[in-house]
Amino acid sequence: MKLSLSKREVACVAVVAFVVLGVLPGLNAFLPANSPLHVSTFTLSVYGKYLTYAVLAMGVNLLWGYTGILSLGQCLFFSLGGYCLGMNLMLMIGKLGQYKADIPDFMVFLEFPKRFPETGGLPPHWIPFKHFWFAALMVVVVPAVVAYIFGWLAFRSRIKGVYFSILSQALTYAATLMFFRNDFTFGGNNGLTDFKFILGFDVNAPTTKRTLYIASGVLLLLVYLFCRWLNTTKFGLIQRAIRDSENRVLFSGYATAHFKLFVFVVAGVIAALGGALFVPQVGIINPSEMAPEKSLEAVVWCAVGGRQNLIGPILGAVSINALKSYATHAFAEQWPYILGLLFIFVTLFMPKGIVGIPDQLRELKARFTRKPNGDDAPLAAAPAEGEAPAAEPAKAKPS
Repeated sequence: MKLSLSKREVACVAVVAFVVLGVLPGLNAFLPANSPLHVSTFTLSVYGKYLTYAVLAMGVNLLWGYTGILSLGQCLFFSLGGYCLGMNLMLMIGKLGQYKADIPDFMVFLEFPKRFPETGGLPPHWIPFKHFWFAALMVVVVPAVVAYIFGWLAFRSRIKGVYFSILSQALTYAATLMFFRNDFTFGGNNGLTDFKFILGFDVNAPTTKRTLYIASGVLLLLVYLFCRWLNTTKFGLIQRAIRDSENRVLFSGYATAHFKLFVFVVAGVIAALGGALFVPQVGIINPSEMAPEKSLEAVVWCAVGGRQNLIGPILGAVSINALKSYATHAFAEQWPYILGLLFIFVTLFMPKGIVGIPDQLRELKARFTRKPNGDDAPLAAAPAEGEAPAAEPAKAKPS
């Protein structure tokens, strides 16, 4: 795999990676809590959550920005990844729950032992999730299978554009309603929470939180490099061609449905990996995380940061969620209106998002510095001293 990066891009990525993966965890680990430069464990977990959202935004951008497929259901895959790892974390609680039972508390409360007496109240499909490796495998497999089935049916039927967006939104809405049901065995409205251990380590310990934060940063870096490599390949070229004119690609002999299906599955797996790291850092996963409005927020992150590039979704996800953390405390009721107005403003006046601001400023400067009436056109060079002036073009003779 050949990855061609410019020196400037390598320098920028190295500096950001050093700050995110080295400086911030170091300030948390080695500085005392009373130091003004100390980063608290809670703050580090919040930053880790932003990084997982950035991973989700990268998947949305791979679909929307580079392939032209606007999916409004990517948070479904994000949540599926979270649920797969959350099931393992729930089983690791053991008898430390409120009911001191071998099964999670919500299963005792909902009388699962009566439904599944042969397994002591544990639903059969939960049993393999006692093993972490199985849960980690399912983080990839389950979202990939769901994305493949949905994408195969949709792209094979040549559903695209706004119809695909509506269909993907209907899919995640149906899944949300299904996960809200208590008899679906995934905790219903409350979801999965009250985690204690991950791989035998206390999930709330500062060291564990710091490790999860670093893992989120490493995942984001790997996803960035993967998307960067994919864009430099022939596949990436066809991917952008599908975005610009799918009919021309079809007439060129390419099966665009196969390309779109592959990208859709890859984007779903990327979202699921982000969701798997989101759960232990936030401490809960419930059906509200896969609600349609969550997927709409992810689209807004890409639009605000700037799609069709790799930096924009990261900037959008981090900045919008940082703004949300502040606004939901200071202007809790007004936050949906703030987000909506921000999206409208960016759509109308910043079509390239935050990363496009320098280009817009340069265009604005060139517009104001340009002389009126075409006086900015380059003047013909005056003949040097001793040289004859340039001859005028010969006029055509009348026939």
